Amino acid sequence: MATSLARFSRRGVASNLIRRFFAAEAALSKHTEAPKPKLTVSPSPDRAKWDYRGQRQIIPLGQWLPKVAVDAYVAPNVVLAGQVTVWDGSSVWNGAVLRGDLNKITLGFCSNVQERCVVHAAWSSPTGLPAETLIDRYVTVGAYSLLRSCTIEPECIIGQHSILMEGSLVETRSILEAGSVVPPGRRIPSGELWGGNPARFIRTLTNEETLEIPKLAVAINHLSGDYFSEFLPYSTVYLEVEKFKKSLGITV
Repeated sequence: MATSLARFSRRGVASNLIRRFFAAEAALSKHTEAPKPKLTVSPSPDRAKWDYRGQRQIIPLGQWLPKVAVDAYVAPNVVLAGQVTVWDGSSVWNGAVLRGDLNKITLGFCSNVQERCVVHAAWSSPTGLPAETLIDRYVTVGAYSLLRSCTIEPECIIGQHSILMEGSLVETRSILEAGSVVPPGRRIPSGELWGGNPARFIRTLTNEETLEIPKLAVAINHLSGDYFSEFLPYSTVYLEVEKFKKSLGITV
């Protein structure tokens, strides 16, 4: 009899503990606050829609600050670093990098460096020629080209995917075919067409071909003017203009 009573008392104590535990859990759940809904931030309609991931276009290095003429067009995702000078009427197109951290880089009047080009300059040239990179006036540098410590005289065309190595010289009114590689210290004489890897003489240019070289640079300069009017680097006034046009019912 005593054993059965002890057994029933233990069961009663256990059941009371279980009831107290669940009652405490219920009371705690009542007092805890419901989780607050997450706040969603909607961007302003006036916010610019492009994002260049914080890329800096102008990078000063020490005392050297890239200089860009007022009427020169430099695309928003171009990088100019160090001793870089971009003269009047010239244009640097999307994705190009002009890195003047070791020596000077000069882009002359009405010249253009097209998409994804890399222009660099070494400390010194092993050939003893000037180590700075000079791109003179009315020069067209094709896309994806690599220029390093070379000199390009006025009115030249550098084809796409070309490589000009240290100390190379392209004399005035010359054309370099696409995909050409100019070895260090190689000179391309005036009025000639060169191409290949390494670059070799192909033929002499006609008078009509030499007259077309500056016309190409001028045509690209006119095209860059259309892009220049669309990118306002220091202002967001165009947003107000678009809002004003929408209020008047003018399609933007």
